[in-house]
Amino acid sequence: MLLSSSIMYRASPMVRAASGQATPRGVAAIMQKNPEDIVITFAKRTAVGRAKKGQLKDTPATLSKTKLDPSKIDDICVGTCHPPSPLYVSRAAALAAGIPHTVPISTVNRLCSSGLMAIRNIAHSIQAGEISLGVAVGVESMSLNPRPTPEVSEAVDKTPEAHDCIQPMGWTSEMVAETYKVSRQKQDEYALISHTRANKAVANGIFADEILPIEVKGSVISADDTIRPGVSVESLASLKPVFPNWGGSSTTAGNASGVGDGAALCILTTRERAEREGMSIVAKWVGSAVVGVEPKYMGISPVAAVPKVLSQLGLAKEDIDVFEINEAFASQFAYCVEELKIPIEKINPK
Repeated sequence: MLLSSSIMYRASPMVRAASGQATPRGVAAIMQKNPEDIVITFAKRTAVGRAKKGQLKDTPATLSKTKLDPSKIDDICVGTCHPPSPLYVSRAAALAAGIPHTVPISTVNRLCSSGLMAIRNIAHSIQAGEISLGVAVGVESMSLNPRPTPEVSEAVDKTPEAHDCIQPMGWTSEMVAETYKVSRQKQDEYALISHTRANKAVANGIFADEILPIEVKGSVISADDTIRPGVSVESLASLKPVFPNWGGSSTTAGNASGVGDGAALCILTTRERAEREGMSIVAKWVGSAVVGVEPKYMGISPVAAVPKVLSQLGLAKEDIDVFEINEAFASQFAYCVEELKIPIEKINPK
């Protein structure tokens, strides 16, 4: 499993200039505001809907309403995992949203990090001087396109790591828990932190600014329906394992991520162009790193990706205020948090 780790600084991060100068290293260099910086001028998402029974279960993926003149877009990259013929679907959605047919589009699939890869691809194109404004999109409808059953030849399947590649994600959760000794109790403890923070964020209206309301069949959808209220230590402990035939059977519906539907988009350009055209600057794109780990332990990728991207940019863990790390399963999340030795207060605070 591959995982991409990206760094962005609110109101001021960095990247290599299109002119080819070296990537700035260290906090001082990263915090500088330069005309050639790659910046994010718009970043919104839809609300997330529960797969197969939530608010977006019958809704194909489309996104618009960015206040951007579509004719100014140089390129679009869509990160998505499961749809058949994803490029055709993405192209159709772009045209339906009013994007001119002269704007090119591509899709990228790196599973959990597909959306990050879309941002990375657009940022790299701006870096290279090939474009000056692009749109990165992340989209998935698990209701309409559930995870397909991968197929490989018998010869490939006989290779242990190749065989592991096509196993369900729940199996990898159990393998991480079993191999790295992450107990059911610890998984539930981390799950409670996650559920509690999400409910607090909803109560405080924190997600409202990042959600782009959309109208579906006459109803406006502007809030996630995937967050479960009233989660407690007792309720988590009472849940039965969802994968009783694998490993230690410690993964439950309460300490695993939900399956959902949703979309997000991010507009990137240079600081010079953003300032010249009066665009708001939300953040500055700094850099990225991609790593691979054994498929059997898919979720531990942040343990390798985070130090790699920090090293590339001359940063220490202490320089970062907020880390956002994949919480596919509490087993892998707990291991990552404790192995990275980052204070939990800094990780996924919302």
